[in-house]
Order: sequence, then structure tokens, then C-alpha cells
Amino acid sequence: MEKLKQMTDDALVTLYLQGNNTAFDILLNRHQDRLFNYIFFLVRSREVAEDIFQETFVKAITTLRQGRYTNDGKFAAWITRIAHNLVIDQFRIERNENSISNDEAEFDLLNDAKLSEGTIENRMVNEQVLRDVRALIDELPDCQREVVFMRYYQDLSFKEIADMTGVSINTALGRMRYAVLNMRRIAEEKCISLVLE
Repeated sequence: MEKLKQMTDDALVTLYLQGNNTAFDILLNRHQDRLFNYIFFLVRSREVAEDIFQETFVKAITTLRQGRYTNDGKFAAWITRIAHNLVIDQFRIERNENSISNDEAEFDLLNDAKLSEGTIENRMVNEQVLRDVRALIDELPDCQREVVFMRYYQDLSFKEIADMTGVSINTALGRMRYAVLNMRRIAEEKCISLVLE
């Protein structure tokens, strides 16, 4: 078992396809927290997230057994893409995609929040800023919220985001830009200040 845990994702996929179910269990354990958090962040419902999470792995198993997975060292991106598509399907069922206008201001809300660890007062202010940022993120259109989450909460590069969401790097960058602009606009509308004194 320990030897299996040391193997790459693609080596585990190969073993699973040869009939070793433990190999898939290790893949599931390896990716379940990150994948579930990704889904939950997007859908904001534990019940819906659990359903999509389970459906993601059912689809993965089906695709693997049908021989439609290519061992290319990108299992995490592939499984995230399956989850992403299922989330999009869920959003299509629930509502039409929302769009917000763009304005031309350049301002990176998330990088300008200079969070420090000093006094209790600073920590309280920082916690409020983080709550405010999360509230702003929650108001973004789904595709923008997804990019913000992947970039700032999962620390993924724009190349990784593009691979996982099936868009070009320019599209991922554009979504981030519009997300930041929209967060700035929403913050101004709600009189939320994200700059610490």
C-alpha cells in the first residue's frame, strides 16, 4: 500500500485499468479534498457539491474503463475538468449565466489588501476584510468566481487554470481582470473599503 501511495497518478491509473482497485482508492484519497473544496466553492451548497463530487468520480471511472483517458501526467487537471463541466451543467440547470459590465480601471483588490498580523484590532480588521472579499467574490459571475478561487485560494498559475477550465490563457486572464474590476465596482456600490489604514 505504501508503495502505491508513492506512485504517480498515471501509474495508479494504469494499475487500476489492470484491475487494481486499491490504485483508484489512492487516487481518490489523493485528490478528494482539493476537488471537493473546488466544487463546494463554486456551488456554495454542501449537498450539491457532494452530488457533483460523486458524479465526477463516476464519470472518471466510466471514462477510464472505456479507455478514453490519455496518460499524459495531467490526471489532476483532467479530473478537475470533469468536475468543472459538471458544475457548469449544474449552473445551466439553475440559472442563466450572469454578466457584468467592464470599466477600464486597473486595480487589484486582492493584492492591495495589505494584511498584517500585528494587534488584535489589526486581526479583527483583517478578518473583516477577508469576509468582505469573500462576499464580493460570491457576487461574481460563475466563470470569474472560479478563476479567482483557483488563482488565490488554490494558488494555481493561469496556465493551470486554463488547462483545468478548458479555455485559453488569455481567456483566464481576461476573466480575472473582469473579476477584479467587478469586485471593485461592487465594493464601491456597497461602500466596502478593502484598503487598510
